[in-house]
Amino acid sequence: MVTYGKGGRFTMTDRGRAALRATPDGLQVGPSAMRWQDGRLVIEVDEIASPPLVSRVRGKITLTPEAVTNVELPLTPDGTHVWRPFAPRAHIRVDLEATGWQWEGHGYFDANFGTRALEQDFRFWTWGRYPTRDGAICIYDATRRDGTTLDTAIAFDAKGAARIVEAPPRTEFRRSLWRVRRETRADPGVMPRQVLAMLDAPFYSRSAVTTRINGEDVTGVHEALDLDRFALAALKPMLAVRVPRRAGWSFPQ
Repeated sequence: MVTYGKGGRFTMTDRGRAALRATPDGLQVGPSAMRWQDGRLVIEVDEIASPPLVSRVRGKITLTPEAVTNVELPLTPDGTHVWRPFAPRAHIRVDLEATGWQWEGHGYFDANFGTRALEQDFRFWTWGRYPTRDGAICIYDATRRDGTTLDTAIAFDAKGAARIVEAPPRTEFRRSLWRVRRETRADPGVMPRQVLAMLDAPFYSRSAVTTRINGEDVTGVHEALDLDRFALAALKPMLAVRVPRRAGWSFPQ
């Protein structure tokens, strides 16, 4: 279960199979759960934030999609990894049990699925999702282990209809605090820039980024993932600190 909040606080917990329950309309992982209810995705969070800000993260997040798509993007030719943008545009309401952690605004809902470890198939990827006047544009660029690349831009309208579109070239911009390389699409002469830090790790960066795509200034969520770094053995102990494993957790009888 992964939970993000303003100011960069987050929790990511690794649990055993006994802590998982799934139904056609819901998923529970340990004490946290999500479910579809009246066309909304309701997420109930009950976790402990990871170091250094160890604290309780508890409350509710409600996401109301403007439309739910049936789009799936294979990230590899053999389909070992798939990106699924369920709701490229949505309204989100956050109500956590902490002062200043109540807000609402624009959001989205997506997921990744795979049958192989990410570092087996990829060396590096960047992803960005930018609201536009007519909907949203999602950028998915990656360098695979076999040397091939993924260079994809998908535009969604307000009803969730998707189409592949041309986008300007990849443009590198300032590296993250951990010196992770970052790039996204930008019109010629435009330098993308971070406007809000969300998460910095030795192999991963998530932030809000402003750029210009096909003449429109846009600000959205951006991520960069360096899987060469992720595969380094020296990083595994660091992950254990940030992603505590609670394999013995089980549902109350």
